[in-house]
Amino acid sequence: MVIEINKDIDRYQESVAMGLTAKQLLFSAASVVVGGGMVLLLYKYIGLTGAAYVAIPCVAPIALGGFYSFNGMSFYEYMGKKLHFMFHNKALPYVSTEGDLAIKAYEQSMNNTGKKKKSKKGTEVEVTDTTKNQEEFEAMKRKTKNILLGMVAVIVAAVAGVAIFKATR
Repeated sequence: MVIEINKDIDRYQESVAMGLTAKQLLFSAASVVVGGGMVLLLYKYIGLTGAAYVAIPCVAPIALGGFYSFNGMSFYEYMGKKLHFMFHNKALPYVSTEGDLAIKAYEQSMNNTGKKKKSKKGTEVEVTDTTKNQEEFEAMKRKTKNILLGMVAVIVAAVAGVAIFKATR
């Protein structure tokens, strides 16, 4: 008698139907119901192609919730962590652990060759790498927030356009 066992027992998944796990089957059914419902509701107003284009961005996160996995995290866990790191991270400035002599020598070399900028009081202030990195980080953070807000605005405008189109016909 021969009993076959998976070589990688940690990745074993028991299938419920059609080779899908229970989670995958549940999310597949939910995405089909949501997508089909949206297409059926919007078909009369914007046609089949338009309805499909509107339904795809709504169905994709639902389907990814059941199938996507990265480093043991589900899609929703992964995106939650990604958004957390995108908006709630603080810059980590470098703090030197060297002795006072090395720091003074470095400051002296930076004073001789470093970039300077005028402060509000008219005195010159040295621009260090940490402040430059902090400024770049904050600029990238603002840019990412603007992109996200722009995407939300486009989706809201599309829904408003569909509602106006529906109301006029």
